Amino acid sequence: MPRFDSQGLVTAVAVDRASGRLLMLAHMNEQAITQTRATGLAHFWSRSRRALWQKGETSGHVLRVVEIRVDCDQDALELVVDPAGPACHTGATSCFYRRLTRAGTLERITGA
Repeated sequence: MPRFDSQGLVTAVAVDRASGRLLMLAHMNEQAITQTRATGLAHFWSRSRRALWQKGETSGHVLRVVEIRVDCDQDALELVVDPAGPACHTGATSCFYRRLTRAGTLERITGA
């Protein structure tokens, strides 16, 4: 198992298996990891709602987990996934669809 922080969480990123693109970042606790492994669908822990949630539970845009990788320090996870639709709740393919400009503003990335 990974090394959880003092709140019982570990950072997790979801990466598209086909494209290698970073889709989203979230947090997982032991229950989220257990549910993910049992169902093959990504589950996360919502720090704001303090609740377990399945990605795409209402939208249908689930993340099918192909592999869970653990980093060298065991404090971060990479979920290699096959997404069923956009990963971001805004409808963008990835949650990382904007960049910070030199002027300090956010700019949408073309094609993101």
